[in-house]
Amino acid sequence: MANHTTLLEPRRPELRSGATTHHVTTVAAPRRPVTGAAPEVNPAVAPAVTEPLLREALGTTLRAFREDSRRTLRDLAVAASVSPGYLSELERGRKEVSSELLASICHALGVQVSTVILEAAEMMAFDVAAAELAAGMDSNRTDRVH
Repeated sequence: MANHTTLLEPRRPELRSGATTHHVTTVAAPRRPVTGAAPEVNPAVAPAVTEPLLREALGTTLRAFREDSRRTLRDLAVAASVSPGYLSELERGRKEVSSELLASICHALGVQVSTVILEAAEMMAFDVAAAELAAGMDSNRTDRVH
């Protein structure tokens, strides 16, 4: 497994250089109608959470795998047939990676594409869960004060 940190550095994405996050509000799924009645929508809405972008999670994961294998950016770029500058942009989450280029980079790293994607997805899920937990803790503090 790659050794990397969370994308949403301590709940302050503005402190992380180049971080882009999106606020997502989740809504409960509507209930299935029993007898052809209009579906009811649950009015309970979870608090908005900050969600990382896939390109950032993939970039962070690729960088972690590269660093774990003790390869330089230039060395990996040559092996994957991509410019070092473009690889750097991918690792920083500034560029979207195509499936072909992702496969080339993964092949050069000696790891399966699915492993990289799963690591990135786990990181994203962890970050969302951490943001939801933090939002809940913040709301509990506010409730105690009032």
